[in-house]
Amino acid sequence: MSKLRIGAIVPVKTFSRAKTRLSLSSEKTEKICKIMLESVLCTLLKSEIIERTVIVSKDETALGIGKKFGAVEIYDQEELGVNNAVKLADDYLLRENFDSTVVFPQDIPLIQAEDIQALLNFRIQNRCVLVVPSRKFDGTNALFRMPLNVMETHYDEDSYKIHLDTAEKRNAVSSLVLIRRIMLDVDDQSDLNMMTSYDLPVSKSLRAALSS
Repeated sequence: MSKLRIGAIVPVKTFSRAKTRLSLSSEKTEKICKIMLESVLCTLLKSEIIERTVIVSKDETALGIGKKFGAVEIYDQEELGVNNAVKLADDYLLRENFDSTVVFPQDIPLIQAEDIQALLNFRIQNRCVLVVPSRKFDGTNALFRMPLNVMETHYDEDSYKIHLDTAEKRNAVSSLVLIRRIMLDVDDQSDLNMMTSYDLPVSKSLRAALSS
């Protein structure tokens, strides 16, 4: 039996336009975005499940970080949003004959390789959608789709509910999966405060970026 080919997709908004709710200077915001993206890509590189990571962005710095971690870089010329970015990666991975994908945001820096394994353990059929919501249950922090074109993505308000509903309409077995480190993202100052409170290397890096 051939090994399941799983690709990871990381859509990255231009750093200078990202995380406006943090109310930080553009320099500090860019530093925070870089640290989080590097942490996510490092974890994906370590994962034995993920065969290939695709980063989709218009930001040259983000694409450069992706290259450093062995990711395939797709330049998002129009930057029309997350759903369009994922579609660009889907098209590439379909051409490359991948079976499934997991979409991760760039702002979940605590994710570990074992969290990805834990998520995939919930796959029980070959037509399957798994959703990890955000901590505040207002978004999707991981989306597994098999086959990868089983459904389009809906990254907007209450996206995790829309993803689950869409999966049902596409006759896919779907599950809401709660994995703490994937659920912890950084959208506002309170999230950032919590992220920097941990005694972890990435937390120390974030604290250093904020104090610089």
